[in-house]
Amino acid sequence: MNSGFALAGRTASEISAAVEAGVRSGALPAGAALPPIRAAATQLGVSPATVAAAYQALRQRGIAESAGRQGTRVRPRPAIAPARGQFRLEVPPGVLDLATGGPDSRLLPDIGPALARMAAESMPTGYGAAAGFPPLLTAAKASLSRDGIDAGELAVVGGALDGIERLLQAHVLPGDRVAVEDPGWANLLDLVAALGLRPVPVPVDESGPDPQRLADALRAGARAVVVTSRAHNPTGASVTAARAKELRSVLGAHADVLVIEDDHAAELSVEPLFHVGGTTHSWGFIRSVSKPYGPDLRLAVVAGDATSIGRLTGRQRLGTGWVSLVLQRLVADLWADPVVAATVSSAAAEYEQRRSGLVLALRAEGLLVTGRTGLNVWVSVPDETVAVARLREAGYAVAPGALYRLATPPAIRITISALSTDVIPALAAATAAAVAGHSLISGV
Repeated sequence: MNSGFALAGRTASEISAAVEAGVRSGALPAGAALPPIRAAATQLGVSPATVAAAYQALRQRGIAESAGRQGTRVRPRPAIAPARGQFRLEVPPGVLDLATGGPDSRLLPDIGPALARMAAESMPTGYGAAAGFPPLLTAAKASLSRDGIDAGELAVVGGALDGIERLLQAHVLPGDRVAVEDPGWANLLDLVAALGLRPVPVPVDESGPDPQRLADALRAGARAVVVTSRAHNPTGASVTAARAKELRSVLGAHADVLVIEDDHAAELSVEPLFHVGGTTHSWGFIRSVSKPYGPDLRLAVVAGDATSIGRLTGRQRLGTGWVSLVLQRLVADLWADPVVAATVSSAAAEYEQRRSGLVLALRAEGLLVTGRTGLNVWVSVPDETVAVARLREAGYAVAPGALYRLATPPAIRITISALSTDVIPALAAATAAAVAGHSLISGV
């Protein structure tokens, strides 16, 4: 327990509120252990059941997590806004940021011309005008259809994670099991915890989720599965044709399972798309624009079965209502602009050069590495804390794998967005030095 925090409260809600306040203020940092249930009960003069209920509420809200024999601890990125942003990975001055995970701002298309064109046109107004901008939907249908996606039913949401959350809430309930990639997208793991769902880890290799382990997760009762189609974060995996066939075979035996596919990289991926959804009754395929066109463009299109899209849009109508028509028109204009398309294509080629160059250099150093496509490279290490600290001392900030993994071995994530090719040899050598004294066998 952090010395600056004192547990307080007489009821489960009061105790959980005290813990939340400690997390928000920074008195309880990420990873901090909460007192054992019986010790806390004795300290507060309440029953163990009261403390257990408080801890359960914290887990259901995505603030705390079970740590096996170590009890309950604060999640790495708890679902509560901190007072001082203490859960961000700080990058000291002079250190190259290879941890953040966003796209290279220098490679994003210029949205100025599109904004100018929009400003010169009149725009419809009113609450009924923005359910879906027809040119955006037409362009989305054409793009998805070229990739073999049934785009007969479409919705527009505020980004990939928004789409995933809305699809999950349309089909599953707190306490339900959800099969997730391990390692997997940290935001998704946090969302699953915040929704009170139970993650079932499915190991990932460079070809995508392990079919046998997915089958195990479904037999264990998983009611939904989330798969990253390409540019998997954090490993750079991409579902291959052979793996997609295996996954579809597994899913075909579980017709009632919700299948969600996340294609967040879209045009930035050099790998072709192989669709695994549509095998079950309920499915959703999400394509977002943040990575190719800009993180502030909070928009994604979702294709899926009629029931899933109907539930999604119906619930959306009762909350946010719709994604801004200004944003929809902007994305539609960007999709139609050949200059923008050329810029995105050039960015994809640049990312490919950086990532493939780093993967080859790391493997030449004898390291176990994955990274077929996307913005990230996953490097197995014997000790994440040591590797991250040594690389920071060498001038490189990388992300610890603990943010992304549930049951898989330790690793670090290196994002190539800010990486120039001339830095790769030095970075590879520094990474090898960071794991010096341990034996790692190079993998393909």
